[in-house]
Amino acid sequence: MERSAGILLAISSLPSKYGIGSFSKEAYRFVDWLRSAHQSYWQILPMGPTGYGDSPYQSFSTFAGNPYFIDLDTLVDQGLLTDRECREIDWGDDDRYVDYSKIYNGRYSLLRKAYERWKMTDSMEFSMFMDENKEWIYDYSLFMAVKDSLGGISWTEWPQDIRNRQPDAVQQMQIKLADEIHFQQYMQYLFYTQWNALKSYANKNHIRIIGDIPIYVAMDSADVWAHPELFRLDEDRRPYEVAGCPPDGFSETGQLWGNPIYDWELNRQTGYSWWIARMRHSYKLYDVVRIDHFRGFDEYYAIPYGEETAVNGKWKKGPGMDLFRNIEKALGKRDVIAEDLGFVTDSVRKLVHDSGFPGMKVVEFAFDVRDTGAASDYLPHNYIRNCVVYTGTHDNETLIGWWSSIDQRSRDMARDYMAAHYTPDRLINVPFITLAMRSIADLCIIPMQDYLGLDNKSRMNKPSTVGDNWRWRTISDDTDDDLAEEIGSLTLMTGRSKM
Repeated sequence: MERSAGILLAISSLPSKYGIGSFSKEAYRFVDWLRSAHQSYWQILPMGPTGYGDSPYQSFSTFAGNPYFIDLDTLVDQGLLTDRECREIDWGDDDRYVDYSKIYNGRYSLLRKAYERWKMTDSMEFSMFMDENKEWIYDYSLFMAVKDSLGGISWTEWPQDIRNRQPDAVQQMQIKLADEIHFQQYMQYLFYTQWNALKSYANKNHIRIIGDIPIYVAMDSADVWAHPELFRLDEDRRPYEVAGCPPDGFSETGQLWGNPIYDWELNRQTGYSWWIARMRHSYKLYDVVRIDHFRGFDEYYAIPYGEETAVNGKWKKGPGMDLFRNIEKALGKRDVIAEDLGFVTDSVRKLVHDSGFPGMKVVEFAFDVRDTGAASDYLPHNYIRNCVVYTGTHDNETLIGWWSSIDQRSRDMARDYMAAHYTPDRLINVPFITLAMRSIADLCIIPMQDYLGLDNKSRMNKPSTVGDNWRWRTISDDTDDDLAEEIGSLTLMTGRSKM
């Protein structure tokens, strides 16, 4: 990557009159705003359909898109919905936060209306979409149709015949749920049509999209249901062990994610065909792919299934460079960002080095005595060019919130390092952002909350918690001309503008 800069903002965090950010005119306006601020990258979070907890990192599919992001105004323009129908829905009463229960009820009822008005049309574009995505769309649409017919329960609780994908049961469900299956396919068609248009607009305006994929997939997903052989499951298709992170300075009991662990030996025997398909699909969506929890390819933390915490997990060997050699052989060299945060060993460092992918640096980690890792790795004077620096990520506190949570020793250390002894606490985000932008790192990504100087009420996610995450949104006034000029000036001054 050349020296450049970008902003981290989830699609769900865009302004919207319909309760959640989407591929609407506000998304196109944000692209225009990024360009006016001399930014070259827009980093987003995973865009898959979400379930319990609303986490984009626990999706029903690693290939499908989230119907929440479909722009309703486009459907109004197409005559499939009316303004009145959209206005009559209760989208919530706070423009700053997503009310997911209301979004769930409101969005799907409108999308169903649009589908009923569309489904009798003969669409060549839809047929082409189905053919281009046949590797996953049929399994996914059947999975979601069956799930909805059974009240949304996990596939592990379905009747045994369809849980185990017995051919007769699959055929019966395909007939019984044909209309619901078609509806699921229609929503995916809308999602990809609208996303491709938005991405094309961004690229034409010299904005590259950084997508984000979790290393693991959710247990309750079409991926595991359709391909159980790729994961370490017993004869009843229950996991032997699940993924997570060990205890550290931020969590005494570690993080219990609950995702099934890959059967890496079987994946190797197939030439990693599923992973190659996954990455090929990702590069249809994004220009750059950030792989979350990259260290899990070197060693992964496996926790016995049924444990209530991550304390009793063990580190086990992952596929290493063999996986990435096979991906590169199939797809050629592609842009990847390796999320190499957390407990980093020499073997993890070697994997990142051997891959050639830029790793990540988080400025907050350099000045937080709670961090049990190598804080010196995150001090800017120790960076190499081939890395991506962040003030924080979607999993961290905002800069202002973090500043109020660390102890005086950490604050003094940071002020000494930045020579920011007279900066008031309410503006402390400014020298931190400037520090990251001045660094030698090829790419600097700043979360939108940090540019806005917001506290932890605007934090995107607190790991290992459920109920109040993934909700924060911007409003239109946040991205004004003054902020664009301020960011643009800093980007120019630090040699990161590509305009």
